[in-house]
Amino acid sequence: MRVYVPLTLPGLAEAHRTGELGAGPFVGYAVTPALRQWYLSDDIEELEYAALGRAALASLRLLAADEGAPRRRVVVAVDVSDGAATADPAAPGEVTVTVTVPLAKAAAVHLDADDAEGDVGAAARALAAADGGDDDAQSVVDGADDHELLWYATQEIPNLVGRG
Repeated sequence: MRVYVPLTLPGLAEAHRTGELGAGPFVGYAVTPALRQWYLSDDIEELEYAALGRAALASLRLLAADEGAPRRRVVVAVDVSDGAATADPAAPGEVTVTVTVPLAKAAAVHLDADDAEGDVGAAARALAAADGGDDDAQSVVDGADDHELLWYATQEIPNLVGRG
């Protein structure tokens, strides 16, 4: 099962330092029955993209909680065995990974480009208001989605975290 794990750049640096993406349990996003029902598509690529989007929003939430982190969303794609992740039927795409996942199992890293930092920072600041129902704040949060996450090979992680 492909799981998209939301992080921040400091979180990715920590995973690089320890060699572990996370010790279970931790939250990720995947194509689950609830995501299929919510997204209403049978196209696996569209469903994977929706799961990636859910993880990107979760990364934004991590950024909102860590004002010192660079304002770039980070999502790591990793393959785990089906039994290693349990779907939350109430949250489309959300899974709980119950095992320790070595960073070496990562398939790719998805990361905002430098030019997204302003919009992502604004989205992180507006998130609480958007969650409270403020339509203008929700528009700012949605603005982060105007930036596609870039794809990086796992060999590029040292450069991404500034150790290359």
